[in-house]
Amino acid sequence: QVQLVESGGGLVQAGGSLRLSCAASGTSGSSSSIYNMGWYRQAPGISRELVATINSAGSPNYADSVKGRFTISRDNAKNTVYLQMNSLNPEDTAVYYCNARWPWGKDAAWGQGTQVTVSS
Repeated sequence: QVQLVESGGGLVQAGGSLRLSCAASGTSGSSSSIYNMGWYRQAPGISRELVATINSAGSPNYADSVKGRFTISRDNAKNTVYLQMNSLNPEDTAVYYCNARWPWGKDAAWGQGTQVTVSS
């Protein structure tokens, strides 16, 4: 059973940058590369929404609201997925969650979340 641990959240001023990391463990000796990985976020009173995903081949997909500002990447050797967030604005304030999904679409794991707060 894979476990995910996010890190890198914090408080930043508008226009600033943060990089989130998601480390996968418990893959029973195999690489996490088989999973499609994603970042989601949830702000107070709002449903969890997709931020970005990256498949096992490394192809990314982004929500329109973050295109051109955020970059998702993965290092399969380190079993880690990253989310580089630039030009942050207060609307990006949320708890960010990492997700691992099997190739056939079933969720394998969610992380516990990391808070990102952008001040104006």
